[in-house]
Amino acid sequence: MKPYHRFRHLTILTLAAMTWLAGRAIGQTPGAGDEGKRPPARVFIDSPMIPVAVLEKGLSFLAPVRSPAEAQVIVEIAPPRPGGEPVLTIKITGSGEFAGIADSLTVPAPPGRPPDELEREVLRVLRLALLRFATKTSAASRLSVGFEDTVKPTAVSDPWHFWVFNLGVSGFLNGEEVYRSRMLSGSFSAQKVTPDWKIRFGASISSSKDAYDVEDYHYESSSESRSATGLVVRSLDDHWSAGVLLQLGSSTYNNTAFRLAPQAALEYDLFRYSESTRRQLRFLYAIGPTRIRYREETIYDKTRETLWSHMLSATLEVKQPWGTVSTSLSGSQYFHDLSRNRLSLDANVSLRIFEGFNFNINGGGSRIHDQLFLSKGGASLEEVLLQRRQLETAYDYYFSVGINFTFGSTRSNVVNPRFGSGSGGISMSFSM
Repeated sequence: MKPYHRFRHLTILTLAAMTWLAGRAIGQTPGAGDEGKRPPARVFIDSPMIPVAVLEKGLSFLAPVRSPAEAQVIVEIAPPRPGGEPVLTIKITGSGEFAGIADSLTVPAPPGRPPDELEREVLRVLRLALLRFATKTSAASRLSVGFEDTVKPTAVSDPWHFWVFNLGVSGFLNGEEVYRSRMLSGSFSAQKVTPDWKIRFGASISSSKDAYDVEDYHYESSSESRSATGLVVRSLDDHWSAGVLLQLGSSTYNNTAFRLAPQAALEYDLFRYSESTRRQLRFLYAIGPTRIRYREETIYDKTRETLWSHMLSATLEVKQPWGTVSTSLSGSQYFHDLSRNRLSLDANVSLRIFEGFNFNINGGGSRIHDQLFLSKGGASLEEVLLQRRQLETAYDYYFSVGINFTFGSTRSNVVNPRFGSGSGGISMSFSM
């Protein structure tokens, strides 16, 4: 054999030996699978009742992602069906290499069960159900299973009886040599939401004043508004709900000194309410009287009146891996004159371009023929320019497009309400 060929064969044998030894050193022979290096399984959790951040923190052996399209495991937690058995339904679906793996589990959720106790039980069930996915990843070497003797659950008392309150106050003051402006506002809300009931109340007040001094010209303009709303809804079954709506308020912009509008309402969802995290098609009908006292005499020579009206709306909401779509069409009408009506359409589309990046389109408009509150005295030029009075119009519209990019850690599990509930990211929008 020629020296060249001997050297080539020796080199090949040497490299093969080094490769084999390297494989032995890391505990893996050449050609063996890389199970030990596989990253944690990617999981997407859809949970309307229990904070997703709480569940992700307790499932640290999995990697949370922001959308179903990125996930290898999809977890959907549905609330109890109205009128049905008080249980949460947990649906687990495998995707990609885990396709074909599916489970459906339930967790008791009787009315009044403490939220933290329910969270612990859901987390316990999820840990057991998701172990099968973790055993095929690098997390398997750090997992162990133990058995606990039965213990009495700790009783938890909620002094707030599941009510959530919000109180806000704000003020704004600015000015210069020829201009001064101030604004004050405050708001309060309270809500209690259970599978069978939804109760919400809210109130707000705002006041603003502007003053101008230009040479010998002095002008002051002010506006005030007060409002209160109430909502009580009872779930009847998987598709039907009944409730009462209440609106109370006053507004200089709308020439209203006092307005009281109670309404009875009935809603039907074409899909089950338990599917609301994925899709909804709701039809709502409301009817009731409106008692109004005007600040100034209206163009119809009225200072006060009681009007009966009704409203019908249809709302479609769909959430898919590629994004979300929502649209609503509503119409209202006064019974004393059916030509006094309003028709409104609103739509929103959010398209997922890639992880964390969304393209948003919003738009809508109204056909308006119900401005019974317009002041007979009209509006001054200053009130028109400062938008202090509502003007007569047959329509209004809006349209906006924008992008939103969210980035950063997917494992930040801390829920902190300070400075609002928005998440980090970059947004750009254009309106008209």
